[in-house]
Amino acid sequence: MKIAILSSDYSHMESIRKVLLDANPARKVHLFKEDLTELLSVCESEHPDLVILDSLSCSVGGLAELERLLAVNPNLAVIELCASVSPDFLISSMRVGVKDVLSLPIDNQVLLSAVSRIEKRLHPKSASSLETKGKVLAFIACKGGSGATFLATNLGYVLAAKIGAKVAFLDLNLQFGDAALFVSDHVPVNSITDVTENIGRIDASFLAANMVQILPNYGLLAAPENPENAIGVKPEHIDKILKLAIANYDFVIVDIGRILSALSIRALDQADLIFPVLQETLPFIRDSKRLIQTLQDLGYAKEKIHLILNRHEKNGDIKLSDVEMALGMTVFKTIPNSYEAVTTSVNQGIPIYTVDKRDPVTRVLIEISHDLAESPEVKSSGWLSRVFNTT
Repeated sequence: MKIAILSSDYSHMESIRKVLLDANPARKVHLFKEDLTELLSVCESEHPDLVILDSLSCSVGGLAELERLLAVNPNLAVIELCASVSPDFLISSMRVGVKDVLSLPIDNQVLLSAVSRIEKRLHPKSASSLETKGKVLAFIACKGGSGATFLATNLGYVLAAKIGAKVAFLDLNLQFGDAALFVSDHVPVNSITDVTENIGRIDASFLAANMVQILPNYGLLAAPENPENAIGVKPEHIDKILKLAIANYDFVIVDIGRILSALSIRALDQADLIFPVLQETLPFIRDSKRLIQTLQDLGYAKEKIHLILNRHEKNGDIKLSDVEMALGMTVFKTIPNSYEAVTTSVNQGIPIYTVDKRDPVTRVLIEISHDLAESPEVKSSGWLSRVFNTT
């Protein structure tokens, strides 16, 4: 991969180049002590795959310049290095087309992870041939009360109990996450903060030790009981946890919650499939439309987004066709309204698969799990093979 680094600090550029080349000597790294206005000429002369901007674009004016550049170079990947990163600036950068925004002083491992993700997008076949990894499924609520956490936790249980897959669940709803309570009647002893506070010693056994073991092959990493404990969780922590989970589990299910932040965007970047969950009401449809547009603005392909319509009533005031027309997307799955079984499951902290294997909700979850478990070779004409073989 060809990389151009732009900075006013030549020594900093040199240190970044050394880190990149030490990790992969095959990379071609060029340094330019220029300002942002010279970026277009650099791209025209050098044709880099990736541009790393060291403190040059961390302003509204800088983003405007970048937007003009990326409009004529849509395949160019950009990483920004900034001294301070606000959530608003992060989202604005992603909408412009920036692939990653990293905080200064730079963490070398975080930088290498970001560059590696871009290399995998550019060369997906060579990357996939080197490693077999689990699939990341991200669930995100279009509005509070959607049932996203219920569906995500119970799908994990079905994948483990029915399919026999090894499943990891990460509760990234760090302020008010309660995913463990949907499939367990025990309050978690440890949480994601216990992992991040000891991130230097993380390995597969340490990660598993901090999980709630729902089944021998289904572990759940809970959100902290006290929201204040989530302050120390950083995007680079999410990178390391996900990387480890992907390498050791067949499926990694992530509950995003409702808030898009640097943490949740980092998880969405690694997701193979994104499942927004909504219901058939006008407020849900309105918020779903906003969320879908934001996801697309952040660069997530429409083919990667699969809508789940929860508590579906065939004879309701708003029809399935109305939802699809309003959102401009086909609904991937409808989950029927099964009040009694779902209420029993939630109130007792028992997976719905255990409550009633023949319940309509259970049946749809089993159907989804079979789709996910089938290999691309078996399901060569299906949606799963198309999605998992795209970049």
